[in-house]
Amino acid sequence: MVKAILLVALCYFLSPIAIAKIQSKVIYGDDNRLEYFQVRRSDVREVADSTAAVVRNTNLQPKADGTTEISAKTFQKSVGLCSTERFAEEPSGAYCSAFLVGDDMVATAGHCIDDSRCPQSSFVFTYRMSEQGIAPMSVSSSEVYACKQVLEREQTGAQDYALVQLDRPVRGHRILTLAKDPVQVGDAVLTVGHPSGIPTKITDNGVVRSTKSAFFTANLDTYGGNSGSAVFNQNTLEVVGILVRGESDFVYDSVNKCAVSNRCASDSCRGEDVTNISYISEALKRN
Repeated sequence: MVKAILLVALCYFLSPIAIAKIQSKVIYGDDNRLEYFQVRRSDVREVADSTAAVVRNTNLQPKADGTTEISAKTFQKSVGLCSTERFAEEPSGAYCSAFLVGDDMVATAGHCIDDSRCPQSSFVFTYRMSEQGIAPMSVSSSEVYACKQVLEREQTGAQDYALVQLDRPVRGHRILTLAKDPVQVGDAVLTVGHPSGIPTKITDNGVVRSTKSAFFTANLDTYGGNSGSAVFNQNTLEVVGILVRGESDFVYDSVNKCAVSNRCASDSCRGEDVTNISYISEALKRN
């Protein structure tokens, strides 16, 4: 019962859509999440630079100096996390993730945005840790883009995606390359996004476990808030899908009376579902 309460509370904080429609994520084997500044591959940092946090407008406060403050509780406070957990003191300002697919278009999960939520949400680039212990309490206002309209959206038990038009063309970030061919079992994948709404994390060393017509499953270390994250082929860095659902994030530590990350062996638990990027490729052709 306590675990259920914690998971419901987390979903309420992270998502503006119905709680029952949100699926969580988990840690598989070693925790492979890295800060942006910890990634050695310059090409990975480049594609990570084209990802965005989805943030409620009520959490954004533009300032006269050209910056925008992002109000947020710490990760620890937002979900009742144990202090021993990684990133516990980082701010949890986002509720989903997204990535750049056109001059003024981003892709995300369908459960992250809809026509009613569009006017209430913004897409924020560079919401990341610049160095250890330095949290991003604000970003340049030029990195904040309003949601103009949801061009296409689908959310079923298989497909879960949205193509969103922003209020203006994005500057300073390159449009990501979308894969033309579907993934194969055994492919190495990585993802970039905002687990539990915290600053950008890059998770590598994932492996595709299985494939279906609409989505595939991989063992990526992700949490709620990673919904909408770009999943890349780890070798080519082409986008192969959108992270949408998976295992539960947390379990309850009854001794310390707080939440800890749910952990699975690399080859166990249900895996994380990723909508095939072909749905976004087709949507772009229509728009």
